[in-house]
Amino acid sequence: MHGTDYAQQSSDYQCIEKAILFIAGHFQEQPGLDEIAESVHLSKYHFSRLFKRWAGISPMQFLQFMTLDYTKQKLLDSRSLLDTALDGGLSGPGRLHDLFVTFEAMTPGEFKRRGAGLRIAYGITDSPFGDCLLAVTERGICHLGFIPGDGQADALEQLSAAWPGADFTESPGPIRTLAQRIFRVNMEKPHRPFNLHLKGTNFQVNVWKALLNIPEGWVACYQDIAAFIGRPAAVRAVAQAIAINPVAFLIPCHRVIAKTGKIHHYSWGAARKKALIGWEAARRASA
Repeated sequence: MHGTDYAQQSSDYQCIEKAILFIAGHFQEQPGLDEIAESVHLSKYHFSRLFKRWAGISPMQFLQFMTLDYTKQKLLDSRSLLDTALDGGLSGPGRLHDLFVTFEAMTPGEFKRRGAGLRIAYGITDSPFGDCLLAVTERGICHLGFIPGDGQADALEQLSAAWPGADFTESPGPIRTLAQRIFRVNMEKPHRPFNLHLKGTNFQVNVWKALLNIPEGWVACYQDIAAFIGRPAAVRAVAQAIAINPVAFLIPCHRVIAKTGKIHHYSWGAARKKALIGWEAARRASA
């Protein structure tokens, strides 16, 4: 957790995801550490060591962040935090993310041209949550998405489809450097803000901005976000906007869960969403 070997973290994550999927599939049996380790073909000792290297805590400590009791309590805590942010509070942890992520939305004319004349540099690189596809324009990050399994070709095709008129250039070196900045552990003190160049409606952009008020290690529900933006009846539209968030992690859509406390519905897989939430909760707990 405290290192910067993203290739190792990315490799470790593949094992972590398999373990999370096994736990989800055998939830009623409440599998123990031996069974979980066996499901990923490792001894209990090696699995625990790998897990602690990735998350900074033991597997069983990590699983506490996945329980309904824990997520329900975090929903209650976050609701008061969002209320504070809505009232203009600037000192709470909910505004920290907002201080190092800036938004620039495409103009209506640019939106209509669908990226024509736009130059986009992209690359596939390691992250603590597996391979990711990162793309930038001259004005900021326009895409960050995690790649499931062997889905690199599909991820590239979806990026191209989102910007059909753009000129794409593969740029692995600079993209890798940028990804390391994004995922570094001490991200509370960035050297400079990450600027995002987004394509979306005003409503969608407002929803994505609202997500910045959910701090690392916290969660909110869709109803909370709808109320936060002043559209309490638009829960379905809020959920749809969150589902098409083009920049994972920096726009923390993974921190939005069901009001029941259940962690599911994520563009890049429910297991990865659980991993993100648990990884951030572990970082917060050990800070």
